[in-house]
Amino acid sequence: MKKPLLELKNCNSFYGPVQVHFDVSLTVPEQSIVCLLGGNASGKSTTMKTILGLQVPKTGKVTMEGKDITGAPTPEIVKAGISTVPEARRLFGDMTVRENLLMGAFVRDDQDGITQDYERVLELFPRLKERIRQKAGTMSGGEQQMVAMARALMGRPKLIIMDEPTMGLSPKYVDRVLELIATVNKTGVSIFMVEQNASMALRIADYGYVLQTGRIVLEGPAKDLLANPKIRSAYLGEDVA
Repeated sequence: MKKPLLELKNCNSFYGPVQVHFDVSLTVPEQSIVCLLGGNASGKSTTMKTILGLQVPKTGKVTMEGKDITGAPTPEIVKAGISTVPEARRLFGDMTVRENLLMGAFVRDDQDGITQDYERVLELFPRLKERIRQKAGTMSGGEQQMVAMARALMGRPKLIIMDEPTMGLSPKYVDRVLELIATVNKTGVSIFMVEQNASMALRIADYGYVLQTGRIVLEGPAKDLLANPKIRSAYLGEDVA
């Protein structure tokens, strides 16, 4: 049994008077891939914001390795071992691949370790080594996603949170990015992946949760969710019988 790394415990969140999370609880164990599935307005973005300290739940808490990080400043959360690959990558388009990667180590001051990790991510992403002096904004969507993943690794995280990592990518790059996510996980880094592409996400995940209108309506081992006839209706936001 793997130990819990990240946990959300009974989180209830509001935007003004509107409740958007209803007792949301989930766990990301060490060295695992967990996906959160859901359609638009299901509460996925609120989940991401809650983990990163950008949304503070009215009740409930977020813990990392048992330490309460609810509402902590984002740099503190990064130091706790969490990096993020945001939706649409959000790279510095006028900066080179190298400069973008080094931005991922902004909270670190161990220069030798940064150098080692820089070399390690280029071994993991050889395509980036070829493009190291290229401006990130001139790269394809798939290549930019590689830069975003490599940048996240430069923080030496225990957990990487990925927001829609396959969105807008060609089928060729969807497969490649999913392969890279699985490869990163095999290095010992846990992955929490928010996705709309259920079949793709569950194909590489260990465990999955389905979020519908702010509630977890299904959860289980990924292979069981893939075989569950209810997954399509729950995932599309329809009523679950």
